[in-house]
Amino acid sequence: MADENDMAEVYVQPGESHLTTKSAILRTLLGSCVAVAFLEKPGGVGALCHPMLPHCPEKIARSSNVKDSRRYVDFAIRELAQRFDALGIARASMKVKLFGGADVLHVPVEGARPTVGRLNCESAIQVLREEGFDVAASSLGGTKGLTLEFNTGTGEVLVRRMR
Repeated sequence: MADENDMAEVYVQPGESHLTTKSAILRTLLGSCVAVAFLEKPGGVGALCHPMLPHCPEKIARSSNVKDSRRYVDFAIRELAQRFDALGIARASMKVKLFGGADVLHVPVEGARPTVGRLNCESAIQVLREEGFDVAASSLGGTKGLTLEFNTGTGEVLVRRMR
């Protein structure tokens, strides 16, 4: 396995996904967005998606603009699932970890309507279940954003809550 100092480091921006077949450090910063980390095996295929909104409108999903569609939780997860299928990776062999979905903006009336963070969490859990993925670990909700560092060489995810 590559020395951690020799691994590629990729910052996954909001609305992006990154899949790698080599050990890498995938980083991101989350607020109400969610991040889903996928790992086939340590040092194998790893991916991180960072969608911002829960559901992709049909018009956007049908378009050929995959980049814009990755901004949505449901599309981003399903698109990565299709990429894993194309690589011949069984979903049962994937370790999945789910993060984010904080309520970082003040909500004037608690429970008045679902927040974007909560809707992102619910969408991710539902789509992962529908696609046949089991979530091995998660850190969802709260009121503070977080930074995330996913080592695809080891499968470890370092999460730091913001103050």
